Amino acid sequence: FGVVGLTKNAALEYAGSGIRINSISPGFTLTPMIEKGGGEVLRKIAAKHPVGRLATVDEIANAVMWLCSDHASFVIGSNLMVDGGYSIQ
Repeated sequence: FGVVGLTKNAALEYAGSGIRINSISPGFTLTPMIEKGGGEVLRKIAAKHPVGRLATVDEIANAVMWLCSDHASFVIGSNLMVDGGYSIQ
């Protein structure tokens, strides 16, 4: 709750200044550190996600880039879940 609460509080404080504050909650992401776990570990982690796989680094980065873009100009104080459905189970 710390990050989400801080995001909402800061967003309220700075919205009138034209500053948009949001946060991202990424799911398990396929990084070199995660890959060290090996194939069986990766399959177990992937199976916990409704989409059946881990995120790519690019998918997380694309979500961040979208929030930074003008396409998200009316998005303020949100926590974007980029977790392949993990949190809705």
